Amino acid sequence: MDFLPDELQRYIEAHTRGENDLLKKINRDTHAKVLMSRMLSGQVQGRFLSMMSKLVKPKAILEIGTYTGYSAICLAEGLQPNGKLITIDINEELENRVRGYFKESGLENRIDFKIGDARKIIPTLTETFDLVFIDADKENYSVYFDLVIDKVSKGGLILADNVLWSGKVLDAKPDKDTKAIIEFNNKIQNDARVENLLMPLRDGIMMMRKI
Repeated sequence: MDFLPDELQRYIEAHTRGENDLLKKINRDTHAKVLMSRMLSGQVQGRFLSMMSKLVKPKAILEIGTYTGYSAICLAEGLQPNGKLITIDINEELENRVRGYFKESGLENRIDFKIGDARKIIPTLTETFDLVFIDADKENYSVYFDLVIDKVSKGGLILADNVLWSGKVLDAKPDKDTKAIIEFNNKIQNDARVENLLMPLRDGIMMMRKI
């Protein structure tokens, strides 16, 4: 995931708007108390998600993969006044912590936090989404895309995280998760329903605009 020299990464962070106090707290807590803390979006990616949301001005956002709630709070910053964000995660062990962060953010009434299997929950959703963020188990990225594409508004955006997978997408003998990411990237490249851009931001973000 660390593609850039540390000094250059620090320069980028120094020239990107900083985190607010709550995001700093979530960042600290996650690294100190939660397993696999590298899954956290962090300052630069978080500000990217916030800016994209503010540009789109979504009425409805869907996030697949909540983790500790950092990215959901960033995405929610761009919601329309009566907008809503639905975020889904299968890990119920983090539920109380995440709900606490959402309450502290003042966004708990605008964030619908669902615990369960996204593959079963997404088909039950009736909303049309202007922005979708996929950041869950890599094996099901293609499944999630197929489940959400018809629920995305024309011109809406889908963002998928970790599409460079620490550079392992170039491995000659990829493991299971890497194969899934490679297949997803190839699938998107050849899907006429979207125009796409793979950006080397952090661990790679695939940006898709529904045509």
